[in-house]
Amino acid sequence: MPAPAGLRFRAAGPGDANAIAGLHADSWQRHYRGAFSDAFLDNDVAGYLLPLWTERLASPDPRARTILAEIGGAVVGFAHTLLGEHPVWGAFLDNLHVAHGLKRQGTGTRLLALTGQEVVDWSPSSGLYLWVLEQNSNARAFYAARGGACVECAETPPPGGHPARLNGQPMGAEICVEGPVETPSGPPIAAVVRFPSWGCGPGPRLRRLRIARRVR
Repeated sequence: MPAPAGLRFRAAGPGDANAIAGLHADSWQRHYRGAFSDAFLDNDVAGYLLPLWTERLASPDPRARTILAEIGGAVVGFAHTLLGEHPVWGAFLDNLHVAHGLKRQGTGTRLLALTGQEVVDWSPSSGLYLWVLEQNSNARAFYAARGGACVECAETPPPGGHPARLNGQPMGAEICVEGPVETPSGPPIAAVVRFPSWGCGPGPRLRRLRIARRVR
């Protein structure tokens, strides 16, 4: 499907915190209910995310890359990555969200490709990994279409360190991806896929996805 008309990408700045936090909160409210408590999602999520994004963008980590997707000046997607975050897995894709009405139109794929280019530019040998909540079927389908597979489970901390913001004890699972994710220039990002059992224990689960790069 062709990308939405007028879609543009740029680096985020301090003035984008409110728009990013709003899109982030909407995504969590749609896809994380059941894993995160209703009280948190209905009453506290905006108050948690806005200060987080305000601080991130006002005093950015030099290893951070936040890419925005815009249409007509409105933020419709974003990806936030920390380069060189893990000595084995490489860069950490902390967030990738697209406005609900624009899903499955190529915006997320383009954000992932641009993120891959940032990783390649930082370190050609770096991998890329992220976490995916098991119940988030849309995100799972997005990465599965690119070869995503669960490889490991682990507990995930609650937002802001407050256990009451979770329902149960969410677990995490590491995922790998196979098949190229084309970058705007240069070689593709690719990865190796493995699918063990989904048996991560009781409660909602979070899956970590690793995208390892192979130069072809």
